[in-house]
Amino acid sequence: MVALAGSKRGRRSLNAPEVGLGPYVLRFDEPRVMGILNCTPDSFSGDGLGDDADLARRRGRKMFAEGADVVDVGGESTRPGASPVPVEIEIGRIVPVIRSLSEHKPGRVSVDTMKATVAKRALEAGATIVNDVSGLRSPSMIKVVAEHDAASIIMHMRGTPRTMQKSPRYKDVVEDIIGFLESRISNAESGGVNPRKIMVDPGIGFGKTLEHNLEIIARLREFKVLGKPVVIGVSRKSFIGKLTGDRAGDRLEGSLAAAILAVKEGADMVRVHDVEETVRALRVSSAIHSQIRR
Repeated sequence: MVALAGSKRGRRSLNAPEVGLGPYVLRFDEPRVMGILNCTPDSFSGDGLGDDADLARRRGRKMFAEGADVVDVGGESTRPGASPVPVEIEIGRIVPVIRSLSEHKPGRVSVDTMKATVAKRALEAGATIVNDVSGLRSPSMIKVVAEHDAASIIMHMRGTPRTMQKSPRYKDVVEDIIGFLESRISNAESGGVNPRKIMVDPGIGFGKTLEHNLEIIARLREFKVLGKPVVIGVSRKSFIGKLTGDRAGDRLEGSLAAAILAVKEGADMVRVHDVEETVRALRVSSAIHSQIRR
């Protein structure tokens, strides 16, 4: 008999970490799912919603209905080669959507931005997580996160979206990324960011080759040395296309396989485009894995 201990995706640990998100507590006693809501016209994945705030609100609500624990709202593409978006345009794209979704699911909305001004406006609109692909490198971003007692996701990226894929090299990709994340965590905590509200992301596809991405996923458990929940975004990434030959919108099966294996290797939360399919896949894989570990 399969025992799920009250969890639809399988249970992990009675002493699992948790992150407070205002009125909501995100517990990592099971693998969590973050839905990706791109309010951009040029998303690499082909799912960008541009300036259609009504469509974005509907899609965000649909993600929650499908089982997303958090919805991550972004207004600037971070695909390789992408150019920066002016602050006011980014704010205009995301703030109305964040406000609406935060009223629908208080505490469960994240903002995907590298700009402190955008993060501040998003947090004032109800977001509780700042997902910064630049890794909180900006002192002003650290200040905003600290002043709002927000949660944060510190991600590793080599360079900027415009330059990150130009001949990425590492001495040891996992050790180098861990060293970067350790430094950024230290800076963030010294700047007043709540240590219990920091998560980390190794940054699949952000300044990495196919081989780097595969090695990171295979060695994901090593990131546990940081003592923070591990978030990973593998959904529709180019490394899947390199393995399968599929275009971004046709990478569902590869994305599910990568998400399942990332969770098996220690990921606490997966950031995905296809919420319903991922939730179902993790429900089955986690139930089986819980029996193997017995």
